[in-house]
Amino acid sequence: MNRLRLERWCGQVLSARPTRACHAHLSISRPCAARSLNVRYQSNSAATDASSSEAPSAPAATAAAAAATAAATAAPSLSSSQPSATSPAEPATSSSSSFSSPSPSSEPISSLPPSSAEQDIVYDYETLTQYPSPPPELARSSAKLAALHARLGLPERFPLETLARALVDPSADPAPRFNNGSLRTLGNNLLGYYAAEHLVCKYPRLPLTVLFQAVYAYIGPKALSQVRHEWGIELAAEPGGEVDPGLLQFARLTPGETPAEGTSGRPNEEMGWRRGMSSRVVYDNMYGEPKTEMEASERPELAPGVTVEDKRGETAEHAGANCVRAIFGGLYLHAGRPAAKKFFHDHFLSRQLDIAALFQFNQPTRDLSRLCAREGFEPLIARLLSETGRHSRHPVFVVGVYSGKDKLGEGIGGSLDEARIRAAISSLKGWYLYSPMDTRVPSDVEGQDGASVSWKPVYVDGGEVVV
Repeated sequence: MNRLRLERWCGQVLSARPTRACHAHLSISRPCAARSLNVRYQSNSAATDASSSEAPSAPAATAAAAAATAAATAAPSLSSSQPSATSPAEPATSSSSSFSSPSPSSEPISSLPPSSAEQDIVYDYETLTQYPSPPPELARSSAKLAALHARLGLPERFPLETLARALVDPSADPAPRFNNGSLRTLGNNLLGYYAAEHLVCKYPRLPLTVLFQAVYAYIGPKALSQVRHEWGIELAAEPGGEVDPGLLQFARLTPGETPAEGTSGRPNEEMGWRRGMSSRVVYDNMYGEPKTEMEASERPELAPGVTVEDKRGETAEHAGANCVRAIFGGLYLHAGRPAAKKFFHDHFLSRQLDIAALFQFNQPTRDLSRLCAREGFEPLIARLLSETGRHSRHPVFVVGVYSGKDKLGEGIGGSLDEARIRAAISSLKGWYLYSPMDTRVPSDVEGQDGASVSWKPVYVDGGEVVV
């Protein structure tokens, strides 16, 4: 059946999926031990153990035994003569004397054909179309994966198989051993931890509402989806085993389908009680928003034995964000904490964020008065610093807010009240955006990489003003 598959999401390259007749001889191979085609549903270690312990009942095992018998029979004749090129039916199993003084005319060892134990696993087109995602063995042959690995500057300890797994969403492949479900959970927790400790240590006086917004701006779904786009990870039009492993694979939402939503975990949620700041810290996610994404235990399509047709769709934004989280989680597992922190600073904290624009005050003059009373400052006094065009159409007033002889802030406005409010807002931002010098986060002294770094306690503020 002809079916279009989009190789590049930008719409530049479109290729039709060939028919079965065109792919009658199509095969993709990787040198490894001879195994059956059901190796795709086994882990690497389990497949290796199974291949070494199972009885030689398959045709490949029978051929290997026959070849070994033929080689043992031909061993005396090979030891008494010069070594020559070995045919595929006769593996190179000569005695030790034949390798002690090789003849100059003998063929190099590298050109000898592989033995029966090193036969390739062949994936024909019909077999690949039955898989929900590409087999892990095909990751080494993907140019897109190699290019992505080089663009991100990932270390050599980060294998291409893990990178390929990070590009498979659970909506495409429900098998937990072949999707990025576990990697994205680890990456999401690490990203939240690194972002929170950076903001709390650098700006210890930030209100919780601004802190939630700043964390969302750094590692929220929209920001991570934009990071995925900047990394050059393209979207597959439809998941499948024959798709390039370097494409992000996920099942798209069908028309009329809504994303899976879970419960927020709040008691008496149906009563519609007010969401206070304390309940947001306890029940909501790291962004201070209700939990809308379903956990693994709440998703029936991730249960064992579920078919491909039972999976739910996913949006491109959430699939791209989960992909970035999975890549970060895989980097932490393979390369360790120092490489993960450097990657976080290079790709996430390097993005410019205007935290001052996240503030929003309803009554700034009242908040500033309560703050001065709590800190023991002198009562506030608003003074007119300068003005121009009072009786014109566009007057300008400059008002400063003082606490005794100390000026806390100033503001410019078209009226005295506007200038006074702007001065109060400037004073509050100056207080909340205080940042100590030479801050150090707790993760800098964790593990062996921080053994030579002494811990310096960070500044802890009394909290935001409660009115």
